[in-house]
Amino acid sequence: MSLFEHPSFDNHEKVLFATDKASGLKAILAVHSTARGPAVGGCRMWTYENSNAALTDVLRLSQGMSYKNVMADLPIGGGKTVIMRPEGDFDREALFEALGNALEALNGNYMTAEDVGVSTADIMMARRVTNHVVGLEGGTGDPSPVTAKGVYLGLLEGAARGLGKDDLNGVRIAVQGATGHVGAYLCEHLAQAGADLLVSDINEPALQELAKKYDAKIIHKDEIYGVEADIFAPCALGAIINPNTIDQLKVKVVAGAANNQLSTPDMGVELQKRGIVYVPDYVLNAGGIINVMGDIDPKFNAQWVEGKLVTLKATVAEILDKAASEARPSNLIADELARGRIEEARQAKLAAAA
Repeated sequence: MSLFEHPSFDNHEKVLFATDKASGLKAILAVHSTARGPAVGGCRMWTYENSNAALTDVLRLSQGMSYKNVMADLPIGGGKTVIMRPEGDFDREALFEALGNALEALNGNYMTAEDVGVSTADIMMARRVTNHVVGLEGGTGDPSPVTAKGVYLGLLEGAARGLGKDDLNGVRIAVQGATGHVGAYLCEHLAQAGADLLVSDINEPALQELAKKYDAKIIHKDEIYGVEADIFAPCALGAIINPNTIDQLKVKVVAGAANNQLSTPDMGVELQKRGIVYVPDYVLNAGGIINVMGDIDPKFNAQWVEGKLVTLKATVAEILDKAASEARPSNLIADELARGRIEEARQAKLAAAA
């Protein structure tokens, strides 16, 4: 399948295919939009079935970053990197230095940070050959705690509308990917709020430890979709709300940290038909990129981050209320708002350059 005809291609400004035979690097760097500033978005390393699967992921993720950043009202655009994880043993230092060279070739149009399968230490390796990285050791560091707090705050808005509750005391919440960077922090917030947790993950030892810590019930990873709960919080990979899983859901709210939770936009329509409140993921999980802004400019300090999280919660409320009043899916409402803001910025940029 060619790039321009790919169903997930959304007039991306740049897509760079980067390879390095010596290190085994096979990466795709996608810049979706720089209308509001340089594109920023994390780097994911995953075992993809093939290069087309990697391309689909990076196109969707980079678009999502544009939407996420503009809905958080940040002065940046959206981009993403995916690395096809090399088979067998490989030299991480060589791999991420090669990635740094690829980033350098984009001349500051795009900056990356850690994401699934990538650590701050990996990003520091790329930093040896490029300045176009954020989320650094000694800087803002791991964004997961801030992401989790934003998800928690937005989830409260989902609960208020889907359950009619202003708190989470006694609310049954199914968390997928509970031991991940964000999932574990989210579980902490939810447990402290009095929620009853149902947790799943592929990391069995860590899951056992987390369940014991929060008195949570462990659910098999394949059964998490059909568990009886009030809220489903996906915190693993994307496309988990799809034709194979949607009829299994027995919840009133879907609100989690995972990117691209809906396999296709029409899944939002299907959730609405079933009376399930969906909190758009890229609005809900923007806490991490908000936190990373401190690596871009010191004026984006901890106090500014806290204020942005309050704004995130208000934005979730605005979208859900608009979706309810117009009887339309929340994901479509959010997408329209995001596209409108990006186009407004693009026109302003063109006017300034004229």
